[in-house]
Amino acid sequence: MPELEHYSFSALDDFVSYLRGQDKKVHLLFAYNGTGKTRLSMDFRQAGKTMDENGNVVQRDTLYFNAFTEDLFYWDNDLENDTERVLKINQNSKFFEGLPELEMENRIRPLLRRYADFDFFIDYNEWHVMFTREERVGEGNVTHDFIKVSRGEERLFIWCFFLSIMQLAIDKQEAYDWVKYIFIDDPVSSLDDHNAISVAHHLAQTIKTEGNDIKTVISTHHALFFNVLCNEFGKARKFFIKKTSDGYRLKTTTDSPFIYHVSLIQELKKAVEEDRLFTYHFNVLRTILEKAANFHGFSKFSDCIEIEDDDEDRTLHSRLVNIMSHGAYSLFEPVEMVQENKEYFKSIFNNYLSNYKFNELLFAEENIEPLV
Repeated sequence: MPELEHYSFSALDDFVSYLRGQDKKVHLLFAYNGTGKTRLSMDFRQAGKTMDENGNVVQRDTLYFNAFTEDLFYWDNDLENDTERVLKINQNSKFFEGLPELEMENRIRPLLRRYADFDFFIDYNEWHVMFTREERVGEGNVTHDFIKVSRGEERLFIWCFFLSIMQLAIDKQEAYDWVKYIFIDDPVSSLDDHNAISVAHHLAQTIKTEGNDIKTVISTHHALFFNVLCNEFGKARKFFIKKTSDGYRLKTTTDSPFIYHVSLIQELKKAVEEDRLFTYHFNVLRTILEKAANFHGFSKFSDCIEIEDDDEDRTLHSRLVNIMSHGAYSLFEPVEMVQENKEYFKSIFNNYLSNYKFNELLFAEENIEPLV
């Protein structure tokens, strides 16, 4: 087994410089939500830009997919008539340069058919996408126009849109021959496990296209997605990332980064002891409970919340974790918990540690492995 490597960076700029300076074609990064993956992808992109004296971009080298890419698409739900719902495209973005000439429908449609049963049409005059779906009625089919697809289906469409552009870059199509790096951050957040596996496999096959010399960085918090990618890219560099008070820590990992589970527990224990609890810590707690439930064969995370002979408190705690972990809480705009929620959080977390024993030495400061 290869020796584990450790790195630390005081700022994202140093992290970006490290990634850009590597010879490996593919880097796989595993990190929990709130670590800064999206910021890393944006700083990586920014580092590849060349500006003129007026601050205009004259050269760039990174094609990226992240939450900002998805924000280039937004719904017009036709609030007046509630009939012609379309997904608008931000035509001012450089991401869509030369789009009408590239026959994108013919490029996207074969990709989308791998995942979904709806169809689409792009209107380049209005810069929007209309979705359709066929329904079997009697002996024939009825086509429903202007349908509102689900959030997962919308994300799959945008992902296939990106994949088609990515293929253009790999093929050195003139409009995208500037791409030297591809940075992909969490393309599977709204997908079920089946689609997560399919996306990972398909992405790997695209990157492995013969003659492709573009370097790729993929970051995710999805353990199954990460696992499939690790198996697809046996020689890729694989890292687990942790945000610390003094920067970022990297540790080489395998296809199953179980170390992150213990690392998150260490983080929460320290936050509880220092009474430094923020709303995003509920997201971390839910992840830990879900992993424990999965490992012990339970169907839901609430089965790992145990309250002595008091089902009312157990139900309350379960609902609290469920509600609080669905908020858009950011590590970079932290909001401290109100005192009542702090007490609930401490009770849930301490009960978890009591019911699922960990070696106390894991939480001793001197035994938390230093990174160099």
